[in-house]
Amino acid sequence: MHGVGLAHATDERVWLYARDQGFTIVSKDSDFHERSLLFGYPPKVLWIRRGNCSTAQIERLLRDAASEIERLDCDPGASFLILL
Repeated sequence: MHGVGLAHATDERVWLYARDQGFTIVSKDSDFHERSLLFGYPPKVLWIRRGNCSTAQIERLLRDAASEIERLDCDPGASFLILL
């Protein structure tokens, strides 16, 4: 997010930017999942529910869930995906 000036942005600003740009928010923060329940989508939210873990572990999780993530992206009725 640093490249677009959102490194220190509020959740609301990140949400609005993702919505306006057609992006999906990927986060370990439950706040975005809660926001998706309150406000719906867009944007869609990919919530990673893992404790402390390495970047390599997150990468593996995302790669292993690629088909689920693609279904989230393609399903007009889906607003979020939780990855454990």
